[in-house]
Amino acid sequence: MRSMFIFSRMRTLLLAGVLLAMTFTVASAAAAESGSEPGVGDAVRELYRSTGVYGFVHGEEHAADHASNGILPGGLGQLVMIGVGCLLIYLAIVKNFEPLLLLPIGFGGILANIPLAGIASEGGVLRGIYEFGIVPPGLFPLLIFMGVGAMTDFGPLIANPKTALLGAAAQFGIFFSLLGALYLSNLLPAIDFSLSDAAAIGIIGGADGPTAIFLAGRLAPDLLGGIAVAAYSYMALVPIIQPPIMKLFTTEAERKIEMKQLRHVSRVEKIIFCFIVMGLCILLLPSATPLIGMLMFGNLIKESGVVERLSKTASNELINIVTILLGLAVGSKLQADKFLAWETLGILALGLVAFCIGTGSGVLLAKLMNLFTREKINPLIGAAGVSAVPMAARVVNKVALDENPHNFLLMHAMGPNVAGVIGSAVAAGVLLRLCQLFAG
Repeated sequence: MRSMFIFSRMRTLLLAGVLLAMTFTVASAAAAESGSEPGVGDAVRELYRSTGVYGFVHGEEHAADHASNGILPGGLGQLVMIGVGCLLIYLAIVKNFEPLLLLPIGFGGILANIPLAGIASEGGVLRGIYEFGIVPPGLFPLLIFMGVGAMTDFGPLIANPKTALLGAAAQFGIFFSLLGALYLSNLLPAIDFSLSDAAAIGIIGGADGPTAIFLAGRLAPDLLGGIAVAAYSYMALVPIIQPPIMKLFTTEAERKIEMKQLRHVSRVEKIIFCFIVMGLCILLLPSATPLIGMLMFGNLIKESGVVERLSKTASNELINIVTILLGLAVGSKLQADKFLAWETLGILALGLVAFCIGTGSGVLLAKLMNLFTREKINPLIGAAGVSAVPMAARVVNKVALDENPHNFLLMHAMGPNVAGVIGSAVAAGVLLRLCQLFAG
């Protein structure tokens, strides 16, 4: 026991000696700059000023690109944002809410708000990842679209083409929120959204995270953190947000409508579909070509059947690597001075409204289509028009099964669901072009 006590005391003395040496080293460097001999008090002060405690208390920012326009002062704001990052990680691990993105976004947000570290500032690692993959041309969202294409089966959409209208209707929330953002700017002096900001916010209604990041990176990079968090948070909350809206706009009889099995779609049809979509995009909306092109390329390498290695890489290893980097890049924009602003609250509110309107629009259009078609469709599948693939389709199937245990709508809902992916990309192209025209 005595030997253990002596060893413990020696270890303590050694640690104290190391700390003292570090203190005098820092003090000597400071004194060399000032031309005076350092004292012990000066050394302790300099050591304290290099700690995170000092950064939180005094809120000092060493990054030139930080602006003090947040709701809370620097140090307190950074503490709050570290708490927000921990909350996102909690939701990802414990609640399983979009863990693939919320986990790296949350950790990136923590890293971005460490005082005096400059991880998300000029020369920092997160800043480097952001500039590489998010700054136009927006490499990360495009690569994710390619991976999504390699994992997507457009067969249900090809088998029942009219469901494409439901995917288009669900994008109505995008344009409603755009107008709402502009109105909010005129209504509240604390909020100032330009047309580009409003367009980037509106795309949240498409419930497509990569599209939202792609458009925000081009039109409103300062709002990227709030837009990305809102988009992925609402996507994760699809099982909570959508069912009440679906039941509000449908009757029990409508929710019990059974649909016949879809026909088989050949590989040739799927390949031709890729080129048809690309051709229409090239002729009518070239500004949407980056997103649509990568989506169709990913689907082509899947459906061609001759490049299985490329298809597996795009849908597994590549998309996983890019997802990690994308999450960290988005997390770098959760800096307190940018995220803790009144505009962020407006983004969260408008994003929720856009998502709800998109869900309701798809259901209502399905009801309208039933007035003119002999073969009735279950209006619930209209809610899958938001492009949260495949979660929205699964929610539709679950609600239908609750009403009728023999009513399986999963494959029917996948039609408008994948149409929503195309629709959100088209909407992003339209908004991008409109902003370019008005800016010019």
